[in-house]
Amino acid sequence: MAIEQVNHVALTLEEQLPIWLIVIPFVAAPLILLFGNKGLAWAVSFLATAFSLAISVILVLTLKDGGVISYHIGGWAPPIGIEYRIDATNALILMLISLIATVALPYAYRSVISEINPKHHTLFYASYMLCFTGLMGIVVTGDAFNIFVFLEISSLATYILVAMGAYKDKRALTAAYDYLILGTIGATFFVIGIGFLYMATGTLNLVDLADRISDQGLNRTIRAGFGFIVIGLGLKIAIMPLHLWLPRAYTFAPSVVTVFLSATATKASIYVLLRFLFSIYHPTFAFGENIILIIFMPLAIVSMFLASIVAIFQTNLKRMLAYSSIGQIGYLLLGASLMNQLGLTATLVHMFNHGITKALLFMGAGVFALKVGKVSYENIAGLGKIMPFTAAAVVIGCLSLIGIPGTAGFISKWILVQGALANGWWHIALLIVLSSLLSVIYVWRLIEIIYVVPTKKVGTITEAPIFMLAPMWILAFACLFFGVFTDFILDPAQTAAQNLLSLPISGIENTLGDGS
Repeated sequence: MAIEQVNHVALTLEEQLPIWLIVIPFVAAPLILLFGNKGLAWAVSFLATAFSLAISVILVLTLKDGGVISYHIGGWAPPIGIEYRIDATNALILMLISLIATVALPYAYRSVISEINPKHHTLFYASYMLCFTGLMGIVVTGDAFNIFVFLEISSLATYILVAMGAYKDKRALTAAYDYLILGTIGATFFVIGIGFLYMATGTLNLVDLADRISDQGLNRTIRAGFGFIVIGLGLKIAIMPLHLWLPRAYTFAPSVVTVFLSATATKASIYVLLRFLFSIYHPTFAFGENIILIIFMPLAIVSMFLASIVAIFQTNLKRMLAYSSIGQIGYLLLGASLMNQLGLTATLVHMFNHGITKALLFMGAGVFALKVGKVSYENIAGLGKIMPFTAAAVVIGCLSLIGIPGTAGFISKWILVQGALANGWWHIALLIVLSSLLSVIYVWRLIEIIYVVPTKKVGTITEAPIFMLAPMWILAFACLFFGVFTDFILDPAQTAAQNLLSLPISGIENTLGDGS
């Protein structure tokens, strides 16, 4: 079966950019261990992520109006050879992952010293690079089995990163173990699903796979593969009720690890799920009905409300933010469930906006932990007056999380409401608004605690170190910038949604106007 013709939209140098996204951080990891110097390890990591960020921005700007860049590993053309394939959809996700990885490293410089055993600092940066490599590989590869390979690379590195939190809290070991068990189960389900697809089609290339599946009809092997893949990815995404690993991992991992994972790991898995649901399978293919509407929409709504309600009753800041993340995953799934361009655009925009927002909030939690030890509400009471710059950045993140106009979080939720109304589902739009009101409750509780409740801490508490404060304010300004200047994210997201739905490319003003 012939693979689709790729129209290259870039120069020869630009066509080689996909491989550099993988090679640079992958080579950096063993170099860090080889050098064995903490300062050099940080510098190498920062240069690798910054280089990847620059490449990602170039790719977003190049592909925002459509087109594909395809890199053939070893010169072997797909579907025989392995393909790295980038379009508007994954270019946006690549930019998010590389942005967070880069911004988090200045923050990590001080955070690692405080929270990780000095003997393991170089191991941390090497594992960080491997995790980064895996996440970028998941997004960039056009081969189904290679998704599994990169998924495991990122997961194995993540288990190490989470376990490093044991230097401060031994519960990080059990959190890493839980993550290991559930992550392994998820990966096993995913690779079994890939095996079923290969049995039925004889190919692993995603484009060729989609082509051959369309000729298979309601093949039971393909349907079984669909089920295994969805469950496997559901565990990685932490779809409720498959979310049990996430609260503990986010709570007990070192602060910089939580910052990175909360903004990137689940987003990469959601991207893969979207690829399989829309590019390889059709939503109505597997069972002759809209499986996304039947299964994912109820799960999305349950996550939006139940996770938010649980977050309200938390007394630990990191745990509250963890449950908030589960609720936000519900918004991402809901956008896909709408099955229109507005809904998918909202999902992609919210992936980016929630990533920078949640990274900012977990950075704030890490700074509080640095100054007062644990981030229980009792410990962080009154810190807003003592640490005004840190608290102000946290407030901006909270406003974006709610979706206040003028912040990045508002844009994605507004488009999501439009997508629901475009289908005539006013009740879904109402549920989106109501769930946002729940987030107001736990966010206001946090703001009240850090500003209104008097502190019980005795001694001198100072403002955050500049290496930690600067990344926070970079993300805080990003939350405000992308809330006002929306085209940079909205345009590629719209193009990506059109690609996933196989719609013709047109202007943003036209598509957002009619919800088609």
